[in-house]
Amino acid sequence: MNAESSLRCVADVHAVLGEGPVWVEREAALYWLDIKGRKIFRLDSGERLTEWPTPLRIGSLAPRRSGGFIAGTEDGIAIVDPAADRFEVIIRPEENLPDNRFNDGKVDRRGRFWAGTMDDSEKTATGTLYCVDSAVKWGAVDSGYRVTNGPAFSPSGDVMYHNDSARQVTYAFAMDSSGTPGDRRVFLQFKQGDGYPDGMTVDREGCLWIAFWDGWCVRRYSPSGEWLETIDMPVARPTSCAFGGRDLDRLYVTSASIGLDDK
Repeated sequence: MNAESSLRCVADVHAVLGEGPVWVEREAALYWLDIKGRKIFRLDSGERLTEWPTPLRIGSLAPRRSGGFIAGTEDGIAIVDPAADRFEVIIRPEENLPDNRFNDGKVDRRGRFWAGTMDDSEKTATGTLYCVDSAVKWGAVDSGYRVTNGPAFSPSGDVMYHNDSARQVTYAFAMDSSGTPGDRRVFLQFKQGDGYPDGMTVDREGCLWIAFWDGWCVRRYSPSGEWLETIDMPVARPTSCAFGGRDLDRLYVTSASIGLDDK
């Protein structure tokens, strides 16, 4: 992959907090979010851009088999269909934590939606990782996070990765045959100057691609944690990444402008 020669901007939307890219195969389209700007974007295979305003902040989207999306929002887990102007909160697991909001989320190999919460001010470790199954049964899986990001899942579904961006750590969870995660372990620990591990995805070889907030890059790691590759980005705050395109051979990367000046 000649990353430098193929790197280009496909949608200059000036997102405040661009996040949550997801490729929707049935539409051959990429969706992503501006959390702080309260927008959903859609880019089709002809690179035609559509955007919708949202009545609440949405941190993550995952397509539903029946249409629309399940989403993590500032008010809880919601059913979202921007084309139909539907934004219906169906689960409110943290009504007792009004300063928390849902951030990143993904669907695993079994069709379950995993999404994490965080303190919106990023000061306290009140974040929790939740799992919602196809019957909309949900439960808390892990807690004590400052800024949740991810998760991502190995091709076979036997490993889940999840970030605490504020602590600069990527955790790994072994998943048993029923899809239940074991105890978390530190998979990667970063240090000052590395940037903050944000959203991520896994490729068909099982390697983990992580976007680094304040790191100006996306990095690829092997399943054993070996640093394999870096894609330098022209933006300071890459926020997440997802594979898309007909052959799933394009890596789409979102970014944020929040907290940066105009220079």
